[in-house]
Amino acid sequence: MIQKLLPKVLFFILLVGTFQSSEAQLFKKKKKKTEQKAEDKLKKDAIKPYHKVITEDAKTDEGLFKVHEVADKHYYEIPDSLFSREMLMVSRISKTATGIGFGGGKINTQVLRWEKKPKKVLLRVVSYGNYAADSLPVHEAVVNSNFEPVLFAFDIKAFNKKDSLNPATVIEVDPLFSKDVNAIGMPESSRKRYKVSRLDNDRSYIESIKSYPLNVEARHVKTYVAKEPPSNQSMGSISLEINNSMILLPKEPMKRRYFDKRVGWFARGQVDYGLDAQESKTVRYLDRWRLEVKDEDLAKYRAGELVEPKKPIIYYVDRATPKKWVPFIKQGIEDWQVAFEAAGFKNAILAKDPPTKEEDPEWSPEDIRYSVVRYLASPIPNANGPHVSDPRSGEILESDINWYHNVMTLLRNWYFVQTAAINPEARSVAFKDEIMGRLIRFVSAHEVGHTLGLPHNMGSSVAYPVDSLRSKEFTQKYGTAPSIMDYARFNYVAQPGDEGVALMPNIGIYDKYAIRWGYKPILDTSAKDEKPILNQWIKKHDNDPMYRFGHQQIGDIHDPSSQTEDLGDNAIKASLYGIANLKRIVPKLNEWTTEEGKDYEDLETLYGQVVNQYRRYMGHVANNIGGVYEYHKTADQDGAVYTHVGKEHQENCMVFLQEQLFKTPEWLIDQEIFNKIEYSGSVERIRAVQERYLNTVMHLGKMARLIENETINGDKAYTLLDMMTDMRRGIWSETQSGKSIDTYRRNLQKAHIDRLSYLMTAENQKKLPDFRGYRKSTIVNTSQSDIRSVARAELNNLKKDIRNGLNRISDRMSKYHLQDALDRIDMILDPR
Repeated sequence: MIQKLLPKVLFFILLVGTFQSSEAQLFKKKKKKTEQKAEDKLKKDAIKPYHKVITEDAKTDEGLFKVHEVADKHYYEIPDSLFSREMLMVSRISKTATGIGFGGGKINTQVLRWEKKPKKVLLRVVSYGNYAADSLPVHEAVVNSNFEPVLFAFDIKAFNKKDSLNPATVIEVDPLFSKDVNAIGMPESSRKRYKVSRLDNDRSYIESIKSYPLNVEARHVKTYVAKEPPSNQSMGSISLEINNSMILLPKEPMKRRYFDKRVGWFARGQVDYGLDAQESKTVRYLDRWRLEVKDEDLAKYRAGELVEPKKPIIYYVDRATPKKWVPFIKQGIEDWQVAFEAAGFKNAILAKDPPTKEEDPEWSPEDIRYSVVRYLASPIPNANGPHVSDPRSGEILESDINWYHNVMTLLRNWYFVQTAAINPEARSVAFKDEIMGRLIRFVSAHEVGHTLGLPHNMGSSVAYPVDSLRSKEFTQKYGTAPSIMDYARFNYVAQPGDEGVALMPNIGIYDKYAIRWGYKPILDTSAKDEKPILNQWIKKHDNDPMYRFGHQQIGDIHDPSSQTEDLGDNAIKASLYGIANLKRIVPKLNEWTTEEGKDYEDLETLYGQVVNQYRRYMGHVANNIGGVYEYHKTADQDGAVYTHVGKEHQENCMVFLQEQLFKTPEWLIDQEIFNKIEYSGSVERIRAVQERYLNTVMHLGKMARLIENETINGDKAYTLLDMMTDMRRGIWSETQSGKSIDTYRRNLQKAHIDRLSYLMTAENQKKLPDFRGYRKSTIVNTSQSDIRSVARAELNNLKKDIRNGLNRISDRMSKYHLQDALDRIDMILDPR
């Protein structure tokens, strides 16, 4: 038996041995292969000789870094002297998918620092949100609490040690731009809106990288997979071209000038833990150009003479700009010289032509050394003036004004609708070149003001008495507002016969004051010690409305003296003048907008502009109801910061709205226009305007402020009950008079019921983000305030009025309407 089994056992042992031997060999092969891969990876990742990486085939662009392109790979050659230097990365969308909006907007700005390790280069994010001077003990705590995160890590590919005084380190930058690095890609808000799931690497690539003496510009296309793209839904993706500017910051930051909200200025904030205070404080300082007095001119400057700055502000006008508009754009830029003269400088701001390609083939508007008015062939009717500034000091490093071709359409529309009643030059759809040129100059000056650091000053135009805007002497001297930074557009107040009156603003009293306050050098003084001097400059003009700054507002307008598109100190009077001019324009629209052989597109556009202008007037007046004036002051100035609009003025505003809005504006209803531009829409147009400003007056925030005004000021206030009663009696006046109710009024009355219905169920209004002061919101606890009680009472009062009206009105459609209104009210009061 054993003899029989022995051969089988031996065979099994041999088989197992053979298997184990084969397995061992296989394991050795796998191990060797793994080791080879690791070795190959080490070789691949190893730092190589410079010429092995940057070969003879390299395309090299000299600048801040040498930028090399080798076999579709991109390399930065970073001089070792630039490690630890701080740089500003500005990311913008340069081209967008249809439906996202126009390009050019910033998506991120952050300070970066390149840091060299033995085998890696790190790109770290530097925060200036928190600060303490390095001489203070708290500095260490601030540093420890603000550890700089690593944005990206690069393998060192090679060293260039040819120049022993300034060796350089080579890295490949493709991964930074091809991978999904949030800080330089699509903003998070857009990812959520379009339900982006990931970046598609196969459809993302570097378009170009260019190097200039102080900046590196990288353009790259990113394609994102998205469930809800704004356009081309069948693609299931969104492609964007993003431009990343990496800008070397100055070694020595400019001296700051601290912000004061009594003077309008773009500013940045920083929490300073080194201040002598028992809590952390945010300090804010201005964004402004570095204008300094030359050493050899210090004595002249101290003696009060005008001096030229060490480095003036220079704007180049894009080569692509149509030649006939270039002089006007330049004039708009240099109009600001008069303001800088108030700050002690002459020739502080200059406009120049860029060199031709033959004169300087390397010149580029992307070079941060040059600020450029860039002319864009785009249908967008706009212009804007963004700037790039040093977050450490606020120094403006560069600014490009984006000038979109269709801004001329915007100017034509405004100038026509606001001045054609008194201005023959505006009575056509195409203006003479000298007229359009003057309008371009106006917009150029406004946009340059933004690039100098000035935001909109919407509280400027209220400084002028309305009737002064009809005076040739006054307007020729002062323009239409003390600041060109207001949206005070063109003089819609002037009436036929007001000969020689100015029609637009210039660089005004406030503009000169603001530039002086922000730019006049205060020699031999620290930024901190400047503060009392700057305060005295403000107090010198205490309570003078010419020098007042009023913040731009969005959403619920609480301060009616700081509105867009308004003129003068009384919205009622200014709007009545404006409406009188619109009534003159409407009958002439057909004559002024049509030509033989052309259709009625221009007539439709400019009739729409008339309606838009009418809307503005209604808004200017409506926002006074429940309004609170805001005039910023400090503790060493007399008077209140916040003051409720007076009772009588609010009552007059309600009378205006009843007469000019809620009473059907028959003058806007012109069948000779409608039968040429639309087959329907005139009734809906009036309904929409009336409902919009009905809802504006009955806004939760305004109603809450009316309640608060009565609580504080008693019978001196225009109360919520006053407003609601006046609204009801005016809108439903037919229930008292017995007159038939026309279509427009029936629509308005239903809108009034709808608004009361909304108030019965409206949710509480919370505090909203203020967007750096642009939006103020009033907190309203709707269910616990008097708003719902008053709304219910108004519905019951309205039922009584309607029942009485049914007995007075004989018109059948009016009766049906009132019966329906009663049923609607019953359903609101008793939904069951």
